[in-house]
Amino acid sequence: MAPELIREWIIKAEEDYVTLEILARSRKHRIFNSLCFHAQQCAEKYLKALLASHGISPPRTHDLISLANLLGPKEPTIELAKDLLQRLNSYAVENRYPGEHATGRQAKTACSAAKEIRRFVRVRLKLSR
Repeated sequence: MAPELIREWIIKAEEDYVTLEILARSRKHRIFNSLCFHAQQCAEKYLKALLASHGISPPRTHDLISLANLLGPKEPTIELAKDLLQRLNSYAVENRYPGEHATGRQAKTACSAAKEIRRFVRVRLKLSR
């Protein structure tokens, strides 16, 4: 797949990563739902970059487990990250509706999970940091 498409997915993933870092550091505004959402989005976009790097057209889905299953044949070690992906999965949609609210603990866990997925993908794409 075109290197430009991979680059675009990485740029979008990094935008979400920077956003979650800013939200995580904020002492004035504790916006846990948004932090969880951006953590999920960061992981999703990094997985889509990795799919694209293997010549697999990323589907229009927010389901991180589905994306991991598509990666499985090319990246068998993705199995080790599925528990992290499952934790992030619900933040794509559920927490964006009334009645659902992320806690500080969930936000911290989501941030850690997104960082792990980011590291996992960046190593495979041979990106620094």
